[in-house]
Amino acid sequence: MSSPSLLLPTTRVLSLSDIAVDLDGHPALRGVDAEAHAGRLLAVTGANGSGKSTLLAVAAGLLTPHRGTVDLRAGIRTALVPQSTPLAAHLPLSVTDIVTMGTWGRLGAWRPARRADRELVRGAMATVGLSELSRRPIGTLSGGQRQRALLAQALVQRADLVLLDEPMAGLDARSRAIIAATIDQLTATGSAVIAVTHDIAEFTAVDDVLELQNGRALRRS
Repeated sequence: MSSPSLLLPTTRVLSLSDIAVDLDGHPALRGVDAEAHAGRLLAVTGANGSGKSTLLAVAAGLLTPHRGTVDLRAGIRTALVPQSTPLAAHLPLSVTDIVTMGTWGRLGAWRPARRADRELVRGAMATVGLSELSRRPIGTLSGGQRQRALLAQALVQRADLVLLDEPMAGLDARSRAIIAATIDQLTATGSAVIAVTHDIAEFTAVDDVLELQNGRALRRS
């Protein structure tokens, strides 16, 4: 249900050059380069503490590097899908409410959704297999279902660049399969996707790989 991107395939959407980040006095990233391209999935892999989530935070604009350049193509819409946390289970919101938040960038917070936006929300929930749970409180869902709701929220944003932090960590097999298929749909319709993962085999198709070790790029392919 994701609308096709207006970007040409393989257009460079984001470029990170010589990125260095210190966290609490310790180097988290050391001179890392990375690029994201329209219609391609970049998998960022490595052990815990290798700098994967730090790199994603830089890409999302949540963290300013101490050195290096972040070049985001003008007009690019970005969506960040964090890991589902216990906090989400305590929000007094339904699945529809969570997914509708993806329209806020266009409509503003808590404004009534237009008909087209409501259809977009319904389509996103159908894509991630949550249509029958649309009225359920988010706190009553499993971890995998909550993660799918967050991904549906990103679909509604119609982002050109989608950033995923361990999207399948600890999830059931059905949720992993649905998320992998949705990522395939995102790249097929032209979105650039960067996904942090411990296991690139989680995805059905990976175009580019960046492996980090102790904050440095160990391998690119």
